[in-house]
Amino acid sequence: MMVVTTTTAASLAAGSALEGFATEERASALVLLTMLTGAVMIAAGILRLGRYIRFVSRSVMLGFLTGVSVNIVFGQLPDLLGVDTSGGVASQKAWYILTHPGEINWAATAVGTSALLVLFGLARTRFALFGSLVAVVVPTAIVAFLGTTSVATVSDQGAIPTGLPPLALPHFSDLSIGVISGALAIAAIALVQGAGVAESAPNPDGSPSHTNGDFIGQGVGNLASGLFHGTPVGGSVGSTALNVSAGARSRWASVFAGLWMLVVLVALSGLVGIVAMPTSGAVLIFAAFKSLRLGEIGVVWKTAHTGKVALVVTFGATLALPVAAAVAVGVVCSLLLQLNKELMDLRVVQLLPTADGRLVEHSAPATLPDDQPVVLDVYGSLLYAGARTLGTKLPDPRGAHHPVVVLRLRGRTSLGSIFFGVIAGYAQQLAASEGRLYLSGVEPEMVAQFHHAQVRDNAGAVKVFQATEVLGESTIEAVADARTWLVGQGADPV
Repeated sequence: MMVVTTTTAASLAAGSALEGFATEERASALVLLTMLTGAVMIAAGILRLGRYIRFVSRSVMLGFLTGVSVNIVFGQLPDLLGVDTSGGVASQKAWYILTHPGEINWAATAVGTSALLVLFGLARTRFALFGSLVAVVVPTAIVAFLGTTSVATVSDQGAIPTGLPPLALPHFSDLSIGVISGALAIAAIALVQGAGVAESAPNPDGSPSHTNGDFIGQGVGNLASGLFHGTPVGGSVGSTALNVSAGARSRWASVFAGLWMLVVLVALSGLVGIVAMPTSGAVLIFAAFKSLRLGEIGVVWKTAHTGKVALVVTFGATLALPVAAAVAVGVVCSLLLQLNKELMDLRVVQLLPTADGRLVEHSAPATLPDDQPVVLDVYGSLLYAGARTLGTKLPDPRGAHHPVVVLRLRGRTSLGSIFFGVIAGYAQQLAASEGRLYLSGVEPEMVAQFHHAQVRDNAGAVKVFQATEVLGESTIEAVADARTWLVGQGADPV
């Protein structure tokens, strides 16, 4: 259902990337920038980088989409009310109208309001599919019949060119660091925004979106756009919302919309020029209201505190900042929340056997007992900060005699150098109290890493047991070995 077209974020980023070019050189450089952006997107899809979009949390995505919807409403108020606002973000335009009510064009307001009434009035009827068409045509016809000149039309914004644009090929002499970095930035912004669009307009048949396929599709769209002197494109929240609210049922709606656009360019550009701008604003405002997901916002608000923070921060950034900057804030917010969640979720528990041979979880002890193996299991990520957090949660071996810890690591397929350093340090603490560290359930591919990491320097204090097909088998073997070792130390293990 996603419509791939020009977006504010991509256009602003493209303009920024071309600032270093002279005015007469920008058209040529834009072709290269657009096509290079497409190549980056296609490469991202082929390399299956879509999996990294999962790090952008649902709360952040929801805050971004809600902010974009509100921005659409704010941004279309000048057209709806006939107010000429200067630049700035959408919220600034809305604030200008609120503080300058005397500049409202009441004739334009009447046209825009009537279009909104038609849209909302037909929304729940069997004529809903024709709501957008009626809302544009009828008020525009009335304005044309009355000959009202105070209501702006599409032609007042600029002439609509007729015919098809000429083909263009990129000039690699325009290649520069600015163009390359600009293409990477535009691709990143458009791909994150496109993922949000896919969230806002799910497939009608309930099938999941294929992020990498979306990447490639948007990339092909950019190659085609550049070939016809177009600007960079991406998944558009506003156009997709308009597509859905107008009654789209499948991807063919976007295809036919493109074909109709060709017809308009070739034969009907003059007719489109008389469309009243307030009706266009009304249609987009209606689409924005339809795209709001108040139910999901309510669910987030009733759940975790971090979800509320992510939603509010991203929503506020989308209202206050340009879209490109808001996307960056959302991505950073997602990464910080992910790291914070990993730290908060990390939990160390002790596994104690029962009389019938089962294992029961208990809170990990703060200190270690004498001459007794303690079996620990860990929940949460052990990468980066998670490994350091583990070091603070492991029981303190100081003051214990022959302390032994069996740390269960089953299912851990990635353990970084920070983890190895933490384990080596903990093994040394145990050794200082004449104790020992066992690592059980270590996956086969990780065993070699242990032998080549810092743990190798502490071979006497660390013993590794490889995972087997039987759950708990390596841990049982590690405990048995620990008891044998304790007996050899003259201890009487419990």
